[in-house]
Amino acid sequence: MAQRGTQTPPPRDDEPVFVISRAAELAGMHPQTLRQYDRLGIVSPQRSPGRGRRYSRRDVLQLVEVQRLSQDEGINLAGIKRILDLEAQVRVLEHRVELLAAAADPGSRIFTAASSGDVVAVRGGRRLRRTGWRRGGETVVEADERAALVLWRPQR
Repeated sequence: MAQRGTQTPPPRDDEPVFVISRAAELAGMHPQTLRQYDRLGIVSPQRSPGRGRRYSRRDVLQLVEVQRLSQDEGINLAGIKRILDLEAQVRVLEHRVELLAAAADPGSRIFTAASSGDVVAVRGGRRLRRTGWRRGGETVVEADERAALVLWRPQR
């Protein structure tokens, strides 16, 4: 029985929570279609330790979009794969633009290194918990579950 006042947070959109049969049901497809999309690299789910496919909410939404593009727009699977690849590239470039804009802002001086290796700017005024000290006056602080490391350099 759960304690009062405590709730487990809902799963993130990219958290692999659905087995193939449930993901196929949610997307309105046959599981074999999902296997084919995985083989073609159109929607590639994560794998469990036993090598079973695990789909996230984002994967299911992408499956629905693939179905829409195929059935409503008449686009073949090669075209759909190209569209999805280009959309992914756009998201990466938009993220880089945000980083450059944040770096150009003289008030933005705190950055984190995400566990993925990406650099993430932290807005001023956000409370960060200090976890230790580094040489040269740099402070290592913890930002959130996405950030592995934060460096703050005081103004001179």
